[in-house]
Amino acid sequence: MFDPLFLPDIEAQCRDVQERHVMLSVQLSRQRDIITALTSVIHPAIADAPIGELLGRVVDVSGLCVTVTGMTLFTAVGDQIRIRTLDGRDVLAEIIAFRHGQALAMTYESIEGIGAGCPVFHVLHGHGQQGASSSLAVNKSWIGRVVDPMGQPLDGKGPLLPSAIRQQRHAPPPEAAGRARLGPRIDLGIKALNLFTTCRQGQRLGLFAGSGVGKSTLMGMLARETTCDVTVISLVGERGREVREFMEDDLGPEGLAKSVLVVATSDSSALMRREAAYSAMAVAEYFRDQGKSVLLLMDSVTRFCQALREIGLSAGEVPATRGYPPSVFATLPRLLERAGPGALDEKGRAGQMTAFFSVLVEGDDQNEPVTDTVRGILDGHVVLERSIAESGRYPAINILRSLSRSVPGCNSEDENELTVRARRLLSQWEEVRDLVRLGAYKAGNDPEADLAVQLGPQLEEFLIQKKTECVSLEDAFAGLRQILSQGEGSNGYAA
Repeated sequence: MFDPLFLPDIEAQCRDVQERHVMLSVQLSRQRDIITALTSVIHPAIADAPIGELLGRVVDVSGLCVTVTGMTLFTAVGDQIRIRTLDGRDVLAEIIAFRHGQALAMTYESIEGIGAGCPVFHVLHGHGQQGASSSLAVNKSWIGRVVDPMGQPLDGKGPLLPSAIRQQRHAPPPEAAGRARLGPRIDLGIKALNLFTTCRQGQRLGLFAGSGVGKSTLMGMLARETTCDVTVISLVGERGREVREFMEDDLGPEGLAKSVLVVATSDSSALMRREAAYSAMAVAEYFRDQGKSVLLLMDSVTRFCQALREIGLSAGEVPATRGYPPSVFATLPRLLERAGPGALDEKGRAGQMTAFFSVLVEGDDQNEPVTDTVRGILDGHVVLERSIAESGRYPAINILRSLSRSVPGCNSEDENELTVRARRLLSQWEEVRDLVRLGAYKAGNDPEADLAVQLGPQLEEFLIQKKTECVSLEDAFAGLRQILSQGEGSNGYAA
């Protein structure tokens, strides 16, 4: 039976424990502040030195989420922790939310072996609590290599060279007022893109396509043929068997020689698939900050958003649009805005990051939420259509639905007139194509339609390009000018 005479002693002991806990927290906080101040004065390189370690316990495992107690002090959303499994392994995890005084975490690996009572560790650092685990030691030796989102090699070519420079994976975009402007136009080596979606250095474009329309092949062509210093390729949620096929068939030895591949396959955890995008962006930023012209290819933003959806729903967010929680659409611009021109240095110079983000259009619906959001953020869009691929024209780019917002500022007046005229003829040809096939078209009623019937098939044939073929900007415009010259003087046009 409980004796009420002992109640004052129990209350006193509880107060004593609480006071000691508060004093320990204050001492730890002061210690961290002192070390932060000292290291920032002595040398920034040791500002991330560990100063202590928090210990917590797993109290619940549900779905993809692990509930941890003892981690509410000195931790924040995004901090990384280590969970020791029942078989003695250390599994890296990340805090994604807090609820009722407990931390909710997701693991970077499988949650197998994690049970209630497993110890959890979090290392405290003097400046920046996440420390080295949230950054990458990028250097020139990464070129030609295949790595995972944590910077570990996947190609069997041995370890990567160490680097004293750490590149933060979750860095903010450059300040808008301090960024350089877009550079000169960049040669992509693909006729359809060079002509109708001419791209400038530092521009960001989206590749919108359904499954099996030739998106990976087009990205391999861009990686091989684009005139740039370094190519960074992010494969987010790619099928495991297709990674090597992309490297050997689409990219090839020449493309791999100037590329860095960051890979997280479809069987990876949601956190690893998310970090594949962030890590690739950090690698591209490293080379851009060195003043280089960088090409970033990300395949695909849709799978990145699907990973964000898994994380958000596990954290307790309410789905808003087609199952996507609001945080997905808040995170997208923070990632995509990091691409583009770099910050100006003291001499007014800056590196450029030209980026192509592929979007896997669900159900070929160009107005689904991810597609619509990404299209509104980027500087242009390239639409690949299944009907064009089925007709045998590759790359299956729909010229009439693709757009680059930088075209007026990078092409000459003569080149702009050529592309406008070609678009008009292709649009007219699209309207009368079925009539011609049925034999119902009657020539002589509309001179412009007659010219479209004459030149439309030639333009369609001209846009076909083998994946091993490279066509420069100059050759592309010369070929277009030659075709349109056949209609010189018709309808008042001059080629």
